[in-house]
Amino acid sequence: MLLKILGVGGSMRETSRSTLALKIILEAGKTYGAETRLLDLRKHPLPFYDPNRYHDDTDRHDIRRITDDVNWADALILASPDYHGSMSGTIKNFLDHFWWEFAGKTFAYVCTSHERGLTVMDQMRTAVRQCYGWSMPYGAAINGDHDFNENGNITNLAVERRLRMLARDLVIYGRIIREQFQNDLASSEVATFAAQYRK
Repeated sequence: MLLKILGVGGSMRETSRSTLALKIILEAGKTYGAETRLLDLRKHPLPFYDPNRYHDDTDRHDIRRITDDVNWADALILASPDYHGSMSGTIKNFLDHFWWEFAGKTFAYVCTSHERGLTVMDQMRTAVRQCYGWSMPYGAAINGDHDFNENGNITNLAVERRLRMLARDLVIYGRIIREQFQNDLASSEVATFAAQYRK
């Protein structure tokens, strides 16, 4: 199957290094046979999640467009800066808007941080787990000041290799998980988690 990957950029910074890293992963994903899209939440912001207005908001054109992207995807990459040891509010707001759509999809994580971003990626991983998504067991941490030059080009070859490795592994393992989930949806087997998602 052709794996469809949605990269979600969660930084409001115009020169975001996490979004640059995300673009590198998406381009590398194409070389491994994936189709990719970028959702830059700086350019396409979601309204602040309000459960009292949620069903009214879903009729908005901008939310429908993002929802279509999420539904289109077989796998997702979440990219966030490290804000006080946590994910950006933009990524958290994205995760608040969606959950049902994440089942049977594999997630990868990228974080720009001066401290490796481990707590940020763990928090994104925890939120995705609560939404029944699958997660890659490792992520990619970027130190923007050291890994990119002033022109936005990556200069750390070890980090570049890790981004490309993440792209490769997401395509391979994301395809396996997505295919199995779709097979479970199409089956009549009761003893599978996917049964509750059958229409």
